[in-house]
Amino acid sequence: MSSNDKQTVALSSVFASAAMAVMKLAVGLATGSLGILSEAAHSLLDLGAASLTWFAVRIGDQPADAGHPYGHGKFESVSALIGTGLLFVTAAMIVKEAVGRLIWPGEPVETTWYSVAVIVVSILIDIGRSRALSKVAKETGSQALEADALHFSSDILSSAVVLAGLGFVALGWPKADALAALGVSGFVALAGWRLGSSTIAVLVDAAPKGIAERIEAIAAATPGVARVERVRARPAGATVFVELVVKVSRTMPLDRVEAVRLDVAERIHAALDETQPLVVAEPLALDDESISETLRVLVAARGLSVHNVAVATVNGRPHLSFDLEVDETLTLAQAHSLASGVEAALGGELGTDLGVDIHIDPRHQSVFAGTAVTDQRFEAVRHALEKTLPALPLASGIHDLRVLEREDGLYASCHCLFPDESPIAIVHEATERLQSAVLRSVPGMARVVVHAEPSSHSD
Repeated sequence: MSSNDKQTVALSSVFASAAMAVMKLAVGLATGSLGILSEAAHSLLDLGAASLTWFAVRIGDQPADAGHPYGHGKFESVSALIGTGLLFVTAAMIVKEAVGRLIWPGEPVETTWYSVAVIVVSILIDIGRSRALSKVAKETGSQALEADALHFSSDILSSAVVLAGLGFVALGWPKADALAALGVSGFVALAGWRLGSSTIAVLVDAAPKGIAERIEAIAAATPGVARVERVRARPAGATVFVELVVKVSRTMPLDRVEAVRLDVAERIHAALDETQPLVVAEPLALDDESISETLRVLVAARGLSVHNVAVATVNGRPHLSFDLEVDETLTLAQAHSLASGVEAALGGELGTDLGVDIHIDPRHQSVFAGTAVTDQRFEAVRHALEKTLPALPLASGIHDLRVLEREDGLYASCHCLFPDESPIAIVHEATERLQSAVLRSVPGMARVVVHAEPSSHSD
């Protein structure tokens, strides 16, 4: 349902309240009925509240901006709170006048057909407006429209009390009118209490009852979520803003973490469409995390990489060995300090009973300047590759050969084809032999990179 629907139903309530206030005031003055006059005052209050509701709905539906990052929904709650205050003021005024009439009776109240008619018409209008407002309030979650519907619902009961008072006056019970007015004040105060309680709850950011538990259950059931750490919910108009923290395995790749985070948010919104979830994913060391996974997490946190990771058991103790890749421009002391830091972190995570062997491996710079080489040098590299290729199992061809002159020497790269089902260990050995052959046979070679490629991808 659109914002225009909310504004239309709110504006129609303004006209209905105005019409009823005029009718009741005219008949109350004509008959001297305090019950009808109190109803006129109640309708005048409804007119002010309905006008405020219409204004609040127009403002509350505006989108979020720099000054109101959570939107303008609480303008509706402020409107409802003002309406609550007006209800209590009206109730107090009615009580004052009714008690005065009970103690010092004034002019007798006249029961006429038009006094009864105006109350009956008022009840019918109240029923229609209450249903229309409640329907739209439920569909849109508008607290201002809910407050307006509550006003009209209380009017139905209070009008019925006034109608009963007029009946007793017609039967010879003149004080019944003042007693009916007291009954009206009771309904007005009760409506104010209910409205005030729900409005204050929203203004102090009280979460809707049970919503935190539902959100936690939805998030916990999402694949990839290890634990739900914290859930916060705060209403603002028809929207409930949700903030929650979920724990995921710290070994999970970043793209997978993002996918889990979005999945949690989508599941919550699908189950509770009035919510706007903000999900934060934090890393967690799981109990079933392997030693190699722990190692990779610790080195990644330091901006480093490892390869040739091996985990074994030596004399009943776990033993870990790996190659630690560090910047080739570091000194031995600097590289050793990094390795010692990784070893200390492993001890803190896995215990000092773990044996650790670290081989420091320089990581070459990936950015370099290169220039084309002479045909003679290019052919020397190509000849070395083709000469070695027949001796390699499974290798079937070389293509995309590139040779560049760098500051540190020649750099060559190429693609070598292998059958799709080739064991990776054999492929790796073959590419290593190709690289070594070129490095040995071509003077000035600094680096050779052979990319293994499945034959089916060669096209």
